Amino acid sequence: MSTSLVIPFNLRCLQPVRPITHFQWRNMSRTHAISHDPVELSYTSFIPEGGNATDGPLVILHGLFGSRRNWGSMCKALHRDMPNRPIYALDLRNHGTSPHVTPMTYEAMAGDVHRFIEDKKLKRVALLGHSMGGKAAMAYALSLKKWDVSPGTLSKLIIADIAPSIGSLSPEFIRYIGAMQKIEALPPGVIRTRTDADHKLQPYESDVSVRQFLLTNLRLPSASRAPHQGGESEKAKFIVPLSILSKSMEALGSFPYEFNAADNSVSTTWDGSTLAIKGTKSPYINHKNIPALRAFFPNVQLEELDANHWVHAEKPHEFKKFVVDFLSDR
Repeated sequence: MSTSLVIPFNLRCLQPVRPITHFQWRNMSRTHAISHDPVELSYTSFIPEGGNATDGPLVILHGLFGSRRNWGSMCKALHRDMPNRPIYALDLRNHGTSPHVTPMTYEAMAGDVHRFIEDKKLKRVALLGHSMGGKAAMAYALSLKKWDVSPGTLSKLIIADIAPSIGSLSPEFIRYIGAMQKIEALPPGVIRTRTDADHKLQPYESDVSVRQFLLTNLRLPSASRAPHQGGESEKAKFIVPLSILSKSMEALGSFPYEFNAADNSVSTTWDGSTLAIKGTKSPYINHKNIPALRAFFPNVQLEELDANHWVHAEKPHEFKKFVVDFLSDR
């Protein structure tokens, strides 16, 4: 099923928050590669004053075209309400400052998350994912038995407005990637500001909030470089690898585990506490795929917010309360 993407204007590129207790950046190689091994992901961490970095962390996974930076304000608010819980916001592969690599599949993304959790020696993890990140989080949870992971590793799962369904992504995604590729192909000097790029996107997307969100991935030519230093030859470029993403649309609409609608059966389940937060104006969780959600995650609790797909940005206070209350319930 094709679905549309609705992105609120307030989900603009948020400046990295600097919590008093702890803040960390991790920048990785941006080289394109083909690897069937998990990659090391960039992240921002919020560590309690007591130094606990491993027990009961909240790990957050963003959606397509997003990054850890988009969750900056929410992370700061969650950290304020849960000061004793470590929080990690990750850049998934091909996003933010994490490596550019193929394949771009949910199996691969789940493997990256598994590596991160293992490398950091995290335990009793609460995993939160929105949209693409939600599918990656579900794929991780459903793969734990296959990987023979300790039962205590994942304690809770939070899915923001996405279901474990298989279908086609909305045509808008293809249109966005094509528009972004055209911007990259423009001669040096044509795109000097975000306003320049926004004008080029307007024929492809009328909603300014969507354009602003896409442009959070734009790297502009350096204004400090003089022409004789090569400044005139610099071109605007997107930090996401558009060629990889354009070839991965089918995989991003898919899901590694199948649901048999005839008898509501699945090949594996994750039986831990699960919270699914649906936007009532969003089609991503609907009556057709809720049976799959309940089959894969028998202990799922479904909540709703009066919002579109970006539930955490449109209703941040209500979303935060759902998360904090869910994690506080032992």
